[in-house]
Amino acid sequence: MAKIGVFGGSGLYNIEGIKIKEKKRLETPFGEPSDEFVIGDLSGKEVVFLPRHDRYHTISPTHINYRANVYGMKELGVEKIISVSACGSLKKELRPLDFVVPLQFVDRTSQARKHTFFDKGIVAHISFAHPICENLAKTVYEAARTSRIAAHFGGTYINMEGPQFSTLAESNLYRSWGMDIIGMTNMIEARLAREAEICYTTLAAVTDYDCWHETEESVTIDAIIENLRKNVDNSKKILKAAILGIDAGKKCGCQEALKYAVITNPEAISKEKKKKLGLIIGKYIK
Repeated sequence: MAKIGVFGGSGLYNIEGIKIKEKKRLETPFGEPSDEFVIGDLSGKEVVFLPRHDRYHTISPTHINYRANVYGMKELGVEKIISVSACGSLKKELRPLDFVVPLQFVDRTSQARKHTFFDKGIVAHISFAHPICENLAKTVYEAARTSRIAAHFGGTYINMEGPQFSTLAESNLYRSWGMDIIGMTNMIEARLAREAEICYTTLAAVTDYDCWHETEESVTIDAIIENLRKNVDNSKKILKAAILGIDAGKKCGCQEALKYAVITNPEAISKEKKKKLGLIIGKYIK
């Protein structure tokens, strides 16, 4: 039975009908994940939750250990990840309190974050033209629609560095590029999930209009927190419907992303590296 992973705030654990079975704190070859993993059951579907900023929100987007978080999901048998996160809107039609299920990313981080499992001694080039698992994305979008919650399918999420919000010039630049929403976390998760052969999609909750909107106040943390609070219940409704609607047996290319991606000659890969990445590359390289 495929396990479903959820990145997001700790408030998402309280989905109606979910039974928390256990909590696990892992130590991975890439260090400690953000927090302990909370494992629950929803009508026979096993779900693994992890708050990416930790339960007290003490970890900034730049300093999240993304590799440990995704590796931990892989170690626990997760095959599909739904990432619930706040975002700013760069288009009028994407209103605060709406949800967006994007299909594309643009990276504007400073590369301060570790965004690949293949850093030294082994090289792999995954295909990343389509960074979101479209099958999983459609399931999440349909879950929002059937829950009668305003949601939009498609578009591009631009991943800024943070933790500061955009300048007005940056916000207008991103709009001129045709970007749809802006956030600080999901692109790195998507890259690592693909390397780990885990299906990944984003459920982005719009909290504000960034700072470009002519008639709205510039983004403020108190406004974001208030809209986050309002969106928690809707996030849980969408997640519940999506989790119950996932076809665990449906296959896609995400699950074979590494099949031809490792370029390094296996004989040149050290035993230490093979051991460290065994969970990731083990079915292709022994």
